[in-house]
Amino acid sequence: MAGSKAGLESGDLFQRRATGLLKGWSVRDAFVYSAFSINLITLGLFIFSLAPFIPEGSLILAIVLAGLYLVFQAVTYASLIAVMPRAGGDYVWVSRVLGGGLGFVLAVMGYWFIQWHWVPIYANILNVQVIVPLASIVGVGDAAAFFGGPSGLFISSLAVAGLAALYVSLGMRAYARIQKFCFYGGVVGLAIMLALLAFNSNADFVSAFNSQAGELYGAGGDAYGKTLEAGSVQSDGPALGPTLLLIPMIVFFNLWSNWGATLYGEVRGASDFRRNIYAMGGALIVTSAVAVVMLLLFAKTFGWDFYYAASNAYWSGADNAATASWPYPGLFAAFLLDSPVLQVLLVGLLSLWFFGWVGTVFLSGSRVVFAAAFDRILPEWASRTTRGGVPWAALLLMLIPSIPISYLYAFGDNFATYTLDATLVIAITFLGSAVAAAILPWRMPEVYEGSPIARYKIFGIPLITFCATAFAVFLVFCLYQWVVRDVYAVNNPASAVYMLSLYVLAVLIYVVARVVRRTQGIDLGAVQREIPED
Repeated sequence: MAGSKAGLESGDLFQRRATGLLKGWSVRDAFVYSAFSINLITLGLFIFSLAPFIPEGSLILAIVLAGLYLVFQAVTYASLIAVMPRAGGDYVWVSRVLGGGLGFVLAVMGYWFIQWHWVPIYANILNVQVIVPLASIVGVGDAAAFFGGPSGLFISSLAVAGLAALYVSLGMRAYARIQKFCFYGGVVGLAIMLALLAFNSNADFVSAFNSQAGELYGAGGDAYGKTLEAGSVQSDGPALGPTLLLIPMIVFFNLWSNWGATLYGEVRGASDFRRNIYAMGGALIVTSAVAVVMLLLFAKTFGWDFYYAASNAYWSGADNAATASWPYPGLFAAFLLDSPVLQVLLVGLLSLWFFGWVGTVFLSGSRVVFAAAFDRILPEWASRTTRGGVPWAALLLMLIPSIPISYLYAFGDNFATYTLDATLVIAITFLGSAVAAAILPWRMPEVYEGSPIARYKIFGIPLITFCATAFAVFLVFCLYQWVVRDVYAVNNPASAVYMLSLYVLAVLIYVVARVVRRTQGIDLGAVQREIPED
């Protein structure tokens, strides 16, 4: 590690007096980023397909309840941002309120180490929602089969890592233009999909599915009926208890409205509390509302039993399923278009939801790495930026480790199971921030009282404390259910051991940094008690 003797002035505690990052985003850009983070198409449809594992839960009601409750999350993070709109987000807040070591360990696990493992997860979604459907439509069966295997997954992982790194390397302003293009194009695709479902009947879809399943997959006869038979879900109807148990599954999709919180040091007007709520809470509410409309149209046109049966047949590996591919509703909607060209166009427009989302795997985490280096925990070179405000060294620390991780994920016998706790780890990071937010008015009274949120109270309790406590209760509920119930496929012992080993690595990095910096005359504890400059 490099660094000179630290003086007593707070400006000398950090690697330099200013971060070098630029305020390249507006609050509207932050809204679009939040909408991509809780992505209705890429994440939403993928997670919804798991709902048949809790068949007596109401998927629509679970989405509504989770969406409404997670407003507490949006308010909590909007408040934290208004108090300290700094690059690094969760790392800065937890380290300043609860302690530097805890802040570092939680943040690097939730935003840095774990994102290496999300790269192949993104790649799998790229395969099942973009590459395989397009290959099937144009009749390239060999390509569809290739990308359904390990080699295809690894190639897609390299594409994900490379594309995400490219987006981030272009800088925040360029990234904003890319995500706007993808967002508006994706919205057009979603609107076309919803219109097709609205203006076609179930009989129209049954005819189209039988025809297209035969042409694309060689499924003869009544493919619709075969799907119903292969994936039949037994249920006595929706019930409240199972619906509540669906919520910890739904949050795999909608827990991420705050994913841009680490970027707000680069957002103009970030200290405006209400605009922050608009960016995160607005994205959450709009996405939840559109999800409900979409699922109601699935029920009308696909048939609810078919939608659940297709998902259940795929995940259970039914031998008698009409198709072996993941049941992508976007492709099903495209079946209603009697033209391969139009089908490709629709799936291509919907794919923009993926291409606008892909940068999230590195962008938010790169700011946590940068902030930790700016605080002198990581080497000085890791905080370097380009003239355009891109933390290029932090980006490399996101990118390079993801490549061998992706290889192991694709070709390792059991490595993919080690990543099953990928969401749980991030939820623990969020829990740390919720606790920090709840006690911030008492731990940092001068900072809190000087912030724009100090005047907001509920029953005499600071709004940030009220909402953070409610959000923390929600997270504890989800964490408990993930640990004790097998249905979420999270409580895997091998994954737990692997994740614990990564936590140990984070602790070791911090301990070594403390020792090395102490020999250089730098007190990391003093550094992490100060709020860095913009």
